[in-house]
Amino acid sequence: MTIQLKPLREQVVVITGASSGIGLVTARTAAAAGASVVLAARNQHDLREAVDDIRRRGGRATPVAADVSNPSDVEALGAAASATYGRIDTWINNAAVAVYGRIMELSLDEMRQQFDINYWGVVHGSRVAVPYLRAGGGALINVGSVLSDRAIPLQGNYSAAKHAVKAFTDTLRMELEEERAPVSVTLIKPSSIDTPFFDKARSHMGVEPQPVPPVYAPELVADAILAAAVRPLRDIVVGGSGRLISIGTMAPRLTDAYMERMLFDSQKTDKPVSGRPDNLFGPVARDGGERGRNWQGRTMSRSATTAAALHPKATAMTLASAAAFALAAYVRRTRLS
Repeated sequence: MTIQLKPLREQVVVITGASSGIGLVTARTAAAAGASVVLAARNQHDLREAVDDIRRRGGRATPVAADVSNPSDVEALGAAASATYGRIDTWINNAAVAVYGRIMELSLDEMRQQFDINYWGVVHGSRVAVPYLRAGGGALINVGSVLSDRAIPLQGNYSAAKHAVKAFTDTLRMELEEERAPVSVTLIKPSSIDTPFFDKARSHMGVEPQPVPPVYAPELVADAILAAAVRPLRDIVVGGSGRLISIGTMAPRLTDAYMERMLFDSQKTDKPVSGRPDNLFGPVARDGGERGRNWQGRTMSRSATTAAALHPKATAMTLASAAAFALAAYVRRTRLS
């Protein structure tokens, strides 16, 4: 069946992990476009600040404190959104936490907690969202990662959770399509993104972690998410480097060798971990806003591959025009010679 999604200005949008980074940028962008946004996170202080900022700018926003690893919290989030605005049109599962270290160095408690947020948080959100979306039509958008396609060292458990998110999302999409439910299901797969995510990560490496370059602006991910909120899209890779990682699945042993040589050092800074708090088992005092501390001036604000994925017709027309121009230039040079 053809799924019809509302214009963003008419939507009620629920976003988890909305107090910083991708979630915060997405909430602000959606609200600026006229959507009513429901922001959820564990950090009540930053959540309130985000909502106050949106309201000062004339937007409609509601905060709901929620830990996505707790299904009761997620059920309460859905009920609050529905009670406040009467429906839910788009639900974005975005909350995630990072733990850096070799698989054998991580405790089982750490690994389970990361899965509880990064995987089970998506499951809880999806199971709560689908009945609302099925009733009125809408979009379910799960934020995975390019690591949904290819694992990397020092983020093995994170990669495993994101692989699970992809499998869950793909299965749910097929089952909803088979029953002809009016629900679009999208998986967003960001590359390295400049957010405070890394500043709050737990590290067993002895030093602070950093994203694998190149690093992209969170606005690119927000644009992809909100494109999927108004137009059914299956999945979107954000950032050209993510395409390369996905392509690496076609030559696994070669990719293994490259990653073993490059990705241990490239994920480490030279700054020792100094006992700072992390957000694995609970929120930190401040979530850090939209951007991280370490990438000012080195963040890519554009991605040609992402633009092409979001706007295939425009890209095809541009390429056709460029080809026609090149052909015409070639013909002129041939005649002159």
